[in-house]
Amino acid sequence: MIKIVFFDIDGTLVSFKTHKVPASTIEAIAILREKGVKLFISTGRHRATIDNLGDLQFDGYVTMNGAYCFSGDEVIFKQPIPKSNIDNLISLQQNGGQFPVFFLAENSICANYFNKDTDELIEMINFPVPPIMPLESIAEKEIFQMVSFFDEKRADGIMAHLPDCCDARWYHTFTDITHKSTSKMVGVGKVLEYYGFSADEAVAFGDGGNDIPMLKAVTHSVAMGNAADEVKRVASFVTKSVDEDGIWHALKRFSLI
Repeated sequence: MIKIVFFDIDGTLVSFKTHKVPASTIEAIAILREKGVKLFISTGRHRATIDNLGDLQFDGYVTMNGAYCFSGDEVIFKQPIPKSNIDNLISLQQNGGQFPVFFLAENSICANYFNKDTDELIEMINFPVPPIMPLESIAEKEIFQMVSFFDEKRADGIMAHLPDCCDARWYHTFTDITHKSTSKMVGVGKVLEYYGFSADEAVAFGDGGNDIPMLKAVTHSVAMGNAADEVKRVASFVTKSVDEDGIWHALKRFSLI
């Protein structure tokens, strides 16, 4: 019996084309809620930037790719990036290795600077524009995630400066960097443990590379029709795209609606 469903946001619940949740998905979520199924968001976003879900209500959130998780108002897991790694990245920035970064702290987001890649992301997912702060001020914050704008060719060289971190790329221009002990798999696991649910009692929906760990964490994993091929390969079911009522279609298949 399915007791909990995890949803990624961008490209899963929310269309990249319309920046909205399809009407069929809104109806499906209402049916699940009436049945008493727990509903969780599992996203790379910071809670403060989840502004595209309308009036939909969820029981909790796995945010920042698993680095910060809560049920209701209760924080059930959080894992910041070690300050030594933040200092290393700032030193790299100050010594000619510049690239834009969105720094995600517990209750705030800031950036060091913007370029065409940051502008593209902000437009693509309708992301709130974070304020720019000097690196010296950022170094004083406890950071849980860094949305870092560099291509895959630079990844190994940059990540060598962040020995306690891992990166999860779901778009070619940027990657999400968190503590290496965190991922959507870890966050989903913490939620399942909190409620006493098994992996067989959970369904997860995703479309991007950072969703792969989450899909591996549950028995019933769904890749959207618009998902990347590597995501589809790990999913137990591939549904239609977000714009073709993919969530409704999959939930029908699992006899949840």
